Amino acid sequence: MPRIKRGKNLNDWKSPKAKADHGKLRIVGGTYRGRQIAYSGDPVTRPMKDHTREAIFNLAGGWIEGKTVFDLFAGTGAMGLESISRGAEKAFFIERHIPTVRVIRENVQSLGTEDRSEIASADTFFWVRQFLKNSSTWPDSPWAVFCCPPYAMFQDRFDDLLTMLQSMIDVAPEDSLFVVESDDRLDTNRLPECLKWKVRQYAPALVSIAHKHSAQ
Repeated sequence: MPRIKRGKNLNDWKSPKAKADHGKLRIVGGTYRGRQIAYSGDPVTRPMKDHTREAIFNLAGGWIEGKTVFDLFAGTGAMGLESISRGAEKAFFIERHIPTVRVIRENVQSLGTEDRSEIASADTFFWVRQFLKNSSTWPDSPWAVFCCPPYAMFQDRFDDLLTMLQSMIDVAPEDSLFVVESDDRLDTNRLPECLKWKVRQYAPALVSIAHKHSAQ
């Protein structure tokens, strides 16, 4: 049973500058640290706050280098771009909202990471099913899978999310990393039991991280 550790409520200690920069996103570590990336302001994307993303990469950043990243429900593409900044080999960005896909393309181009980025304008569930059908397209390097859907999906489509995660866990190479961002309505005990999940709370986000080891 995962034990939830509570980080600081990240809204409690924002500096005046951070509050003034509300709505702006930046890369928080690695090669592109400090570079801003576009965010349209559309609430459809619900971008993860910089401090929450920084907390996630403080936990998982050491496992990113050399991995192939899957930024599911990519939104602005911040998770994939942060991963590239920290040494990921390649990132797949999967997002169905067409205006948001255009923002991802702008962000990839602004950072000059086209050679390590592949953007799919598609329903994430459909894209993953199609991708997993052809093993010849699977990267040889370990994966880092970021699953950060709209929070309502954990209520409305949790079975679909669980099936998708399980299917990727089943075929991912050893040493792959899985990160799920939800809110506290998610019962983390329902995450795939084949992995040992570490759970941290950064209100309102609940972050679950697991590493696929050979012993599992």
